[in-house]
Amino acid sequence: MKHFYEQIGLFSFFSSLVTNILFNQLLLYLLKYCYNSILQTYWIQLVTYGFSIIIIKIIYRSPFYEISSRANFLGFCLSLGILICNSSIYIWKTFGIYVTVLSTFHFTEFLGIAFTNPASLSFDSFVINHSPAYTLAAIASWTEFGTRVYFFPNMKPNLCLLVIGTIFCVAGEILRKTAIFTAKQNFNHIVQSKKSNHHSLVTHGVYNVCRHPSYVGWFYWSIGTQLILHNPICLLAYIIISWKFFEDRIFIEELSLVEFYGDAYKIYQNNVGTGLPFISGYIDAN
Repeated sequence: MKHFYEQIGLFSFFSSLVTNILFNQLLLYLLKYCYNSILQTYWIQLVTYGFSIIIIKIIYRSPFYEISSRANFLGFCLSLGILICNSSIYIWKTFGIYVTVLSTFHFTEFLGIAFTNPASLSFDSFVINHSPAYTLAAIASWTEFGTRVYFFPNMKPNLCLLVIGTIFCVAGEILRKTAIFTAKQNFNHIVQSKKSNHHSLVTHGVYNVCRHPSYVGWFYWSIGTQLILHNPICLLAYIIISWKFFEDRIFIEELSLVEFYGDAYKIYQNNVGTGLPFISGYIDAN
C-alpha cells in the first residue's frame, strides 16, 4: 500500500501548486481593475484551498487522505509563496521567499524518504508536525515578522541579509537531502534504538566530511529562514534552541550507534567531527 503514498503525494502537491497559481493569475487578470495585489485577494487562495480539501476528503480515505491533504497543503503554501513574491507590496516579498523555502523543505523531506526508505514512509515524513517546540518556533517567527510589518510598514528588506539567508537555506537543504540520499535505508526521521538487518555504517560521501550532515543542513537552514525574515530576536533564539536540540539528539543517537557498530563507530568518531560547532556527541569512555 505504501507504494501509492509517493504517487498520491506528488499528484496532490503539484496539482495544488499549478491549479492555485493558474486560477489566481486568471482571476487577478479578470479583476485587475479592482485589485492590484495578491495580498488583496487572499480570499481567492482560501476558497481554492477549501475546495481542494473537500475534493480530497471525498476521494481518499485514511491513510491516503493524510498524505494527500498534507501534500496539497504544501503545494498551496508554495504557490502562495510564489504569488506573494510577485506581490507589489515590497515588504511582503521576503515572507513569500520564506514560505517558498519552508514548503519546499517539508515536501522534499517526504520525497527523500519516499525514494530512499519507502518502508518507513508515512504522513509524518513531511515533518510538518515535528514537535510542539518546532510549531511554537514557527509561530514565534511569524509573530515577530508580522509585528515588524505592522509597526514599520515602510521598512525595506536588506538585500544582503536576504541573499545570505537564501544561501543558508539552499545550502542547508542541499546538504540535508544529500545526506538522506547517501544514507538511503539507514536514514530515518526517528532515532532508532534497535539495529535492523538493513542497517550499515555509512562513512562515505558527505558522511566523510561530518558525522551528522542532515543535522548540519537543518541547523543552517533554520538560521537562514530567520535571516530571510529579518527576525533578530528569533534568529538568536533559533541558534540557541536548535543548537541545544541537536546536541541532545546527537548524544542520544550516538548512544545507539556505538551499540550498533562498536569499535567501528568509535574510530569513525575519532576521524570525523559532528559538523556542528562545540558538539562532540556521545563519547564512550570504555
